[in-house]
Amino acid sequence: MRIDIITVLPELIKSPFEASILKRAIAKNIVEVHFHNIRDYTDKSYNQVDDYQFGGGAGMVLMIEPIDKCITALKKERDYDDIIYMTPDGETLNQKMANGISLQKNIIILCGHYKGVDQRVRDAFITREISVGDYVLSGGELGAAILCDAVIRLIPGVLNNETSALTDTFQDDLLAPPVYTRPADYKGMKVPEVLLSGNFPKIEQWREEEAVKRTEKLRPDLL
Repeated sequence: MRIDIITVLPELIKSPFEASILKRAIAKNIVEVHFHNIRDYTDKSYNQVDDYQFGGGAGMVLMIEPIDKCITALKKERDYDDIIYMTPDGETLNQKMANGISLQKNIIILCGHYKGVDQRVRDAFITREISVGDYVLSGGELGAAILCDAVIRLIPGVLNNETSALTDTFQDDLLAPPVYTRPADYKGMKVPEVLLSGNFPKIEQWREEEAVKRTEKLRPDLL
């Protein structure tokens, strides 16, 4: 998979890809992540990429021209399955969406900033708009990092145990069941006996029942 991230602040988003699972995925050549600074595509003085909005109002808006130049240059090199815009008013990211995107080959992620981008960018280039929640961040960079993390970990070969992602919370519209590790008895707090039994059918049944109980208690809207 190849991910091209377009941003005015590449330094803000690079660090999540330099550690842990994302770093290993890149090192294994399972995924390529490329960062593109919008300022490299402007011919305005002082590398200007934003301007005041027509009609007045507070806040600057990212201009269409440098974004157009960047996206057009990328599309000349390859086809893209999606051009995603990170924005608070987009479709809320969920596990089902991450599953679908993980099957794609090439995607572009455009990070909004300031008051957003010229609407003509959204009309002409964007195929999907995604939000990471009903709140506003300073820019789309952190949201893009969240999207990439959720997607990349699902790609075969990224996790050491590929079945791990299949048992994550939300994969089957349930929250994950409780998990335990050693010691089996810590200050009188004991691990459920069924998990120590070695009876795997019963263990799986217990996990499913606990997942349903936890979902009913914490997220009944999922049921």
